[in-house]
Amino acid sequence: MTLDTEAPGAPPAREPRPATQAFPEPDRSVTTARLLAELHATDDEQEKAALRAEVVVLNMGVARAIAHRYRQRGLAEDDLVQAAYVGLVKAVNGFDPSHERDFLSYAVPTVTGEVKRYFRDFGWSVRPPRRVQELQGQIAKASSELTQRLGRSPRPSEVAEALGLEIESVIEALAADGAFTPASLDVPVGADGAATLGDLMPDEAEGFESAEARVMLGPAVRNLAPRDRRILELRFFHGWTQEQIAQDIGVTQMQVSRLLSRILRDLRNELL
Repeated sequence: MTLDTEAPGAPPAREPRPATQAFPEPDRSVTTARLLAELHATDDEQEKAALRAEVVVLNMGVARAIAHRYRQRGLAEDDLVQAAYVGLVKAVNGFDPSHERDFLSYAVPTVTGEVKRYFRDFGWSVRPPRRVQELQGQIAKASSELTQRLGRSPRPSEVAEALGLEIESVIEALAADGAFTPASLDVPVGADGAATLGDLMPDEAEGFESAEARVMLGPAVRNLAPRDRRILELRFFHGWTQEQIAQDIGVTQMQVSRLLSRILRDLRNELL
């Protein structure tokens, strides 16, 4: 015979999921979405706490993976993992399913921001001005809120608008973000450790600045209309004159000049 220890009329207790149970990525995403929907549908505080705990445990691997990106920068990885877990808890508490966004699109920037905040507090070897440090905290909070609303990482111009600041101030703070403990140029690299980091530092003449520019411009260029992309290709990759481009696309040379000015302005605004 068994004894019923639950109060009459009480809902059945939720059976906790083992913390060590592994979930493939699709199952993790689907289960997380279901648990968060249940969390926001119930008014029972005990049930809410249990659901939050399940979501946190289910996504701890994501937090650890984010912390792992920042290892070997002068701070203990265990401390970074704990900071990532704090960010994960904040993400679970702050996520709103009504925005119809995937949890990770909100959680990843939130967890990353918490890890970076930990670096700002404990990892600086050369500290930026206090004004910049405080602004970085404001940017991290605004970025997290904008990410949930927009469903993507916000642009610097959008962060500046949300904070009521000049975009130059936001860019200055973002440029200083991540400048923590410098790595030694004598650190061994490669499978056999035969080379050092200093050996791999590029010369200025090797075109790395243009390579970085291409990486940054790639997504913006892909958003252009096909004709605009062709104009850019003919002008900057094939070296055609404006007159040659005009004959190719069937417009006047003056129109090509105006088109190029507009395209370059659009790209500049996209990067900001």
